[in-house]
Order: sequence, then C-alpha cells, then structure tokens
Amino acid sequence: MIVLKIAYHPNYHHPIPKNHRFPMAKYSQLPELLKREHAFTEEYFFEAQMVEDDIILTTHDADYLERLHKGTISRKEEREIGFTYSPELITREITILGGTIQCAEYALENGVAMNIAGGTHHAFTNRGEGFCILNDQAVATNYLLGEGKAKKVLIIDLDVHQGNGTAEIFRNNPNVFTFSMHGEHNYPFRKEKSDLDIPLPNGANDSYFLNTLKNVLPRIISTFKPDFLFYQSGVDILATDKLGKLGMTLNGCFRRDEFVLGLAHRLEIPIVACMGGGYSPNLEDILEAHANTYRIAKAFWG
Repeated sequence: MIVLKIAYHPNYHHPIPKNHRFPMAKYSQLPELLKREHAFTEEYFFEAQMVEDDIILTTHDADYLERLHKGTISRKEEREIGFTYSPELITREITILGGTIQCAEYALENGVAMNIAGGTHHAFTNRGEGFCILNDQAVATNYLLGEGKAKKVLIIDLDVHQGNGTAEIFRNNPNVFTFSMHGEHNYPFRKEKSDLDIPLPNGANDSYFLNTLKNVLPRIISTFKPDFLFYQSGVDILATDKLGKLGMTLNGCFRRDEFVLGLAHRLEIPIVACMGGGYSPNLEDILEAHANTYRIAKAFWG
C-alpha cells in the first residue's frame, strides 16, 4: 500500500511567464525528477482540487476574496504580491490551497502527505504579498479545527523568510502555535509576532541552524502537545540562494528535513509538508534540495 501521498496539478506552474523571477519551472520538473528515480511511481501522486469559497472564508476576508475573483485588486497590491493579476492565477492559488487540505486528509489517515506547491505564508487575512495570495496552511489549519479533525495545530516554518501572514492570521488563536525560524535581516523587513520567532544571523551555517532547531522544536511539541503538524520546508536557506543570506549546505538542508519528519514519525503526529521558497540561480540546486524532502518522507513512511 502506498502511504505517502503527494499533491500536484499542472496549474502549479501556470500561468506565470517563464521569464518571471520566481522559479516556476521547479513545479513541473520536481515531480518528473522524482518519477525518474522509479521509487516514486504515479501512485504516489494525486491531482489537487479547488475548494469552495466557504472554506477559504474561514481564514480570509470576504472583501479580499471577492476582489480576487473579480480582478479588482489594485496595482499596489499586485506589486506587493509580485505577480500580475489574471483569473488563472487565482485558480492556481485555490488549487494549491485545495491540495494542502487534501494532504491534511491523507495525513490524518496515513501519517504524512506533501504538496509540490504551497507554503504561501506571506498571505494575510486581507491581503497578499511575497508571491503569496491565499495562505494554504492557514486555511487547512482552520479546516481541520473547524471540522473537529484536529484540536491543536503546530505550524513549523523553516523557510528563510518569516511566516508573517501566518503569524497575523493566528495571532489570537490558542489552538494554533506558529513557529518561525528565519533570517533576521531578510524579507519581510517588518516582522509580525509568531508564537515563537527565532531570527538567524546572516551566514548561519548547518551547525548553528540544526543545533538551534534541535534545542527548540522538541520542547515546543512537548509543551504545546499538537495533534497535527504543518511544515513549511522552503529551501531558500541554502548558501547558494540569491535571496537567502544564510550559509546552509545541501546536506544541512537534508538533515533539517530528516529531523523534522523523523520527529513527526517517531511521535506519530500527522504532518503535511509544503514546498515553500527556493531561489538558487542553479535550478538543479533547488530541485535536489526539494527532492530530498520527499525522499526522506518516503524512507520514514514508505
């Protein structure tokens, strides 16, 4: 039986222009890379589906969602988001969001699921920024809580950028713990307040990053006692990343994922991992780092 399930849809790499500074090619090339290894057959993948507005409205303001549907967001909002508006772009975001919710359902059943996209942690209740329009992990969290499928959710955000939108959304929710470990001198330059923020200095290397993570994450889990985990597994922590400013190696990134996923597996807490950021000039660096996350999950859960 296939345990690990991976959400994917052709919309993930459409309709952003190929010359856009956001590396869209990774969304189509990563699943192909995994399939070429033969360990990941078609059975591991499922097609993400869009969700209805009422699910999105558990998290995002009605006025904001209406403006997205009608295409009435301002040029200023477009600049903050980083994408030019199109109806297809909104379809893409809602598909990604639906994939994360489907992943949550699979994780409840099997212990783990992963989304080839997602981790749109810069989307706030009423606005988007930083290539994020709707916050998939936040909506999926509210879905689980609202349906009574989880009581306490921990969001582990190890992307190089602070999960500012996620922090804002759950600012006053005692049933959600937001943990963000990120570059101190990196975007967003105005940080929100997570339940726990750990700012990292420029050039933080494998040892610094991993020792910090290993000292903190088990204590959060022990104290908060979550029954569900979301993991923002961005690979923009790599030293090769043009936006990251940290000093992590590919092996360090591997060991980060191994620790987080291994902890979830050992403690038997369902986990959903989403891709997050990665902006190394060499696409192969991005793909290899992301692929490792999936390889590790398959090694733990099969």
